[in-house]
Amino acid sequence: MKKNQIDLENILLSYLDPNGIDIEKTVSEFYETLEVIYQSLRQDATKIYENDPAATSVHEVIVSYPGFYAIAVYRIANRLSQLRIPILPRILSEHAHGKTGVDIHPNATIGVPFIIDHGTGIVIGATSIIGKNVCIYQGVTLGASQVSKELSDVKRHPTVEDNVIIYARSTILGGYTTIGHNSIIGGSVFLTKSVSPYSNVFNTHQLRIDVKQQPVSQSA
Repeated sequence: MKKNQIDLENILLSYLDPNGIDIEKTVSEFYETLEVIYQSLRQDATKIYENDPAATSVHEVIVSYPGFYAIAVYRIANRLSQLRIPILPRILSEHAHGKTGVDIHPNATIGVPFIIDHGTGIVIGATSIIGKNVCIYQGVTLGASQVSKELSDVKRHPTVEDNVIIYARSTILGGYTTIGHNSIIGGSVFLTKSVSPYSNVFNTHQLRIDVKQQPVSQSA
């Protein structure tokens, strides 16, 4: 067994009951999926690069974008969660949360590719389902419409279908709320009900700008 595999096994042993889970099998299954995770992250990084006119290369996205970092940690934590490894997935997600300001629960389901632009303040709840080619901007919340311990086994967070853009500071709540594919959710929108595919959802308030008249100069 390779040294890095042994190191990971030791970490897992500190959190798991060896009598409850086959540690060696779990570690092996995790390593078998690393290629899939890697390919998914390549697609994520490429899509972020294609979506961001400020990005100069895919390499720049990979090494310096906090949104990509948060996605990378999520994909690893999500796989660990699927393997029923306790605590460690949340430790990873909270590390990424503290480092990037992006809070993605490891149990969330997120398709490939996925785009986070800027990222700070994003919250994606545990039962959220996000499709492919979805772009989310800073301050977006995919949350529950109510918080109760009795709802821990219920889908509490929204479903976002393929090819959706959600702009900054929008809040979408509820397990029965679905954002139909190819929709655009504008900035600072608050939603607790589903919208059909190809919808454009924007706030209706109007910004008013009054320009003060310049004082008339007095001639001497």
